[in-house]
Amino acid sequence: MNFDLHSHRTQLVLTAVAASAVTAGLFSAYTQHTRRQKRRDLNDEVLRSLASKEAQGKSALASTSLPGSIKSTPAGDRDALVLGASYSEELIREQLARNYAFFGDEGMGKIRQGNVVIVGCGGVGSWAAVMLVRSGITNIRLVDFDYVTLSSLNRHATAVLSDVGTPKVACIERTLKQISRWVRVDSRVDVWRKEQGGVLLDGADWVIDAIDNITTKVDLLKYCHDHGIKVFSSMGAGAKCDPTRIQISDISYTMYDPLARSVRRRLRLQGVSSGIPVVYSTEVPGDVKLLPLPQEEFEKGDVKELGVFDDFRVRILPVLGPLPSIFGLHIASYILCEMAGKPILNPLAVKGRKKLYERLYRDLLRREEKAAGHAINRLPIDEDDVGLVFEDLHRGRSIIPPHPVPSRPTLVRWDPSQPLSLENCVVMEHGEVERHVKECFNSTPAKSPEELWGQDVAEVVVRRAKEIKQDRQYIM
Repeated sequence: MNFDLHSHRTQLVLTAVAASAVTAGLFSAYTQHTRRQKRRDLNDEVLRSLASKEAQGKSALASTSLPGSIKSTPAGDRDALVLGASYSEELIREQLARNYAFFGDEGMGKIRQGNVVIVGCGGVGSWAAVMLVRSGITNIRLVDFDYVTLSSLNRHATAVLSDVGTPKVACIERTLKQISRWVRVDSRVDVWRKEQGGVLLDGADWVIDAIDNITTKVDLLKYCHDHGIKVFSSMGAGAKCDPTRIQISDISYTMYDPLARSVRRRLRLQGVSSGIPVVYSTEVPGDVKLLPLPQEEFEKGDVKELGVFDDFRVRILPVLGPLPSIFGLHIASYILCEMAGKPILNPLAVKGRKKLYERLYRDLLRREEKAAGHAINRLPIDEDDVGLVFEDLHRGRSIIPPHPVPSRPTLVRWDPSQPLSLENCVVMEHGEVERHVKECFNSTPAKSPEELWGQDVAEVVVRRAKEIKQDRQYIM
């Protein structure tokens, strides 16, 4: 088609197109300019606030006592600083846009109104705190008596070199307020004790237990359970390295984890058998040991009395830094989904082999009753211990070379002269067990297990017994 550039109609069309292009360009430029200006204003506001807060924080830390709370600006001034009128709802929603897209307005409204208390702000608790606040939690209380050390830096979410010697809760609070301009952080340099009851838990919608002391952990879980406070507990991340074995489960379904087993047993003795979600690993600690105390520490007195507080561990447990962070991220994800009304449905638990463990236990019970000549109500080990022996101690294989995966795995007491225990229980193929019982239990004279199966097999049993003893030191 030919256009007459000198015709009136053509000139009108070209003028309209040019005007439209100019208008669109101006509108786009204005929009970009407005967005850039908002970001510059926000950046300037954050920098001014941080400069002011840094000056206040230096004098605050100087007056911090143990136990007690972090001193800072008065509550009203702090809220005015954090929730400044210039920080609009529009900016908050822009910062949380991805979360709003996932949970929707109603879900995010619940999250932003939620109150979380984190007891224990080390490698697990610090990561949970950071991700909860990044995701919209507005009210958070941090409880920990401990201070940052150089060895904390391999796993703590917020601590840096300049934080060494300062309370863990203080450096977490600083970072949270750098992330979120509207967050309210209540930092307590304190330790939770059952005598205090709910003082540190007041107002909590969720409590996160990231304590590494069994007695205090059990006391906290028991208190929350009895008072209807939702609580999520972290089990042991120390001395482990396999992230594929970390999962969420009810405390009653945990398997293989020595800390989880110890906590579960103590809770059961106090009438709490289930109803507490936990993050744990099915990996049994490998060939690592507690780092030894220097001789001068032993010379100070009873090792149990060397901690800042009674019953708290003073020896250093080896920790691979990424593992506690993964535990903390699991906790944050679970709580956010629960708060938003979109809970994780049917969290995967290692239950597929539970029937196998029950069968192994029943077979072992019948064999022990036959050896004893009378009925036995309960064995010294339970179904969870059976899983530990089968999966983690003997790796699902027969103790007899070439250590195949049994087609019909069976548990049996190794040494008939010693009582049944984790150390004195082995895995064999069913036919091997029949021979073992016949020649070591029922024959006259009876053979020793070493005579029947050889010294090499006996040495494997000794090594596995040492593994169990090593396992136990992590829950003492």
